[in-house]
Amino acid sequence: MSRKSKLIRIAAVPAVLLAVAACMHVSMMAATPKPPASEFGYGPRASANGSFKATVEDSTAFRKGAMLKPVVVRITKADGTPIDSMQFKVDGGMPQHGHGLPTRPRVTRQLGNGRYQIEGLKFNMGGWWELKLIGATDSVVFNVEL
Repeated sequence: MSRKSKLIRIAAVPAVLLAVAACMHVSMMAATPKPPASEFGYGPRASANGSFKATVEDSTAFRKGAMLKPVVVRITKADGTPIDSMQFKVDGGMPQHGHGLPTRPRVTRQLGNGRYQIEGLKFNMGGWWELKLIGATDSVVFNVEL
């Protein structure tokens, strides 16, 4: 085998791997359909089991590319009564891309009246993101388009 043939084969490997990765990305996007427009927004959003509602109080903080300033969410019972001692985790990601958040956001303060401060949130690219608040027995998802 000539040196030129070997170089062509070596160069072909990354091209084939890139093509396979692109096909996988496209198939993943097709497998995860985007929710209807009515499922997007900053709330109030009902939790999956209906035990609470959550609202992002300052949606202007959501942008792509930089660490966000602290985000405040308000959590209430279904009837609107504030929940002041809820323990929950913050998670999320891009369902169509198959990856999570690039950071590990967390609740840093309980502000009273059902309000909680979240820090460490970052959306590193444009597109459809999910922001999840996960409690012990219920969770809520905010679908956000950046």
